[in-house]
Order: sequence, then structure tokens, then C-alpha cells
Amino acid sequence: MVAVALYATDPAARRRLERLAAEQDGVAIVGAADNPAALARLLDETQAEAVLAEARPVLAALLAADPSEGAATSGEIEAGLTPREIEVLAAMADGASNKMIARRLGISFHTVKFHVASILAKLDADSRTEAVAQGARLGLVML
Repeated sequence: MVAVALYATDPAARRRLERLAAEQDGVAIVGAADNPAALARLLDETQAEAVLAEARPVLAALLAADPSEGAATSGEIEAGLTPREIEVLAAMADGASNKMIARRLGISFHTVKFHVASILAKLDADSRTEAVAQGARLGLVML
């Protein structure tokens, strides 16, 4: 039996991961976390051998960390987006409006507008659609 910890910031994503893990033979879920600190505590307190995680928050966390030489993706280097901008771009790729992004990320509508403008400028895009397409080409978001 493999002990698995789950990590997802979005409750719906966490439920999907729970269902996925529950369907696998030989997998035991030892707990779930919704933020990096909670995941660290969970890993310290359990015998987890693996982590099943929602990809976007993990990518944002990896990009927020001080990367060692060669650790940054070419898309990250080329675009220069912050971890929060990558989260906003991912929400844009999901088709979320600014108001929906604000609710999802727990930030103000005006902050989302600021991030979207910054993303458009950094990706040299004239529209949200063009920014998402450019982000996908750079490997920053999955479509």
C-alpha cells in the first residue's frame, strides 16, 4: 500500500484528486492540504510516500521558489511573469472573468485588472485570448 498525501488549493480539484486516488488499488490517502504550509505539516506528521497534487499551484510555487541554475522554464524566463500572474493567466485560460478570478484567488477586482494588464504587456498581447495562447505556447498554461 502506498501512502499518498493530496495537495490542491481548489476544493473541487481536491475532491477530483480524492476520487482519482480512491479508484487506485494499493493507494491509501493519508490526508489533504490546501496550502504549502499545511502540506509540509501533513508530510511531517504522516508516513506519506507520495503527493498527488493539482498542477497549477505546484507550478506557481516552484516558480516562486528561488530557482537554482537551469531550473527555470524557458517560458518563465521569456515571459517574466510572477507566480500570481501565472495563477491569473491560468484562470484566464479557464475562461474566468476578472470578477471570477478575484473570487477564486481571494484578491480584489482591481488587483486582477492590474495583473491582467501586466500579463498582456509582458506577453505582448492585445487581448486576453492572445495572452492565453502565448502562455500556452510558452508552456505556462495548459489548454
